[in-house]
Amino acid sequence: MNRRGFLASAAVVTAWPMAARAQEVGRTYRLGFLTPVTRKAPAMSAFLDELVAEKLVASLARPGGNITGISLLSPELDGKRQDILIEAVPQARRLAALADANVTPIRHLQALQDAARTRGVTLLPLRVAGRDEIPAALHSAKTSGAEALNVLASPLFFVNRHTVIDGAAALRLPAIYQWPNMAEDGGFLAYGPRFEQVYRQRERIVVKLLRGAKAAEIPVEQPSVFELVVNLQTAKTIGHHVPEALIHRADKVIE
Repeated sequence: MNRRGFLASAAVVTAWPMAARAQEVGRTYRLGFLTPVTRKAPAMSAFLDELVAEKLVASLARPGGNITGISLLSPELDGKRQDILIEAVPQARRLAALADANVTPIRHLQALQDAARTRGVTLLPLRVAGRDEIPAALHSAKTSGAEALNVLASPLFFVNRHTVIDGAAALRLPAIYQWPNMAEDGGFLAYGPRFEQVYRQRERIVVKLLRGAKAAEIPVEQPSVFELVVNLQTAKTIGHHVPEALIHRADKVIE
């Protein structure tokens, strides 16, 4: 689950008369409001981003308050996947990053651009807000001269993985994905925790809560196992040679 999804599912949203009690130090306030836009709208994403900046959990070990959950390390792993993609396509000097505009903040894309620049690579961010925009974004990546594609972490791209995977393959774009499952579904590369692993972690947290544990005392968990999957079948289909060193380092190779 991404950071915003974690917050939205874990936080209690009860209206509270804040103005009358604004001066009470140490009081915990629960904020709720009526809005005509969905939780995934850019405005809501920006709002939730700022709440992450306000440190809703005191620490991963002892969250405090009424929130706990799982951190997928999505921003950090987007950067790691970018490094792997550069290794997989060493001749590339221009990459594209497919980003969910409802999930990925601009500052994260800027950090990825800065990191790519230190490797002598230009990164073109392509932001989409929904499934229907994915094909045009992929086409834009190709026509802009991108030689490979980093599909950034987002439920949007997992739910619509076949649209992304098939579209990238049709354009002969080597692409890397968030979940190992996506390389097994035909993606070129994938690096991250296994989808099933994360759901098992979620289940364990839910059981603790149902047995009476307080959210404040349940550590925020992180995945402990990350897999690199290389799909040589897809590599052959798009006509790309994968460096031997990367193949030897992979946890799973699909031939």
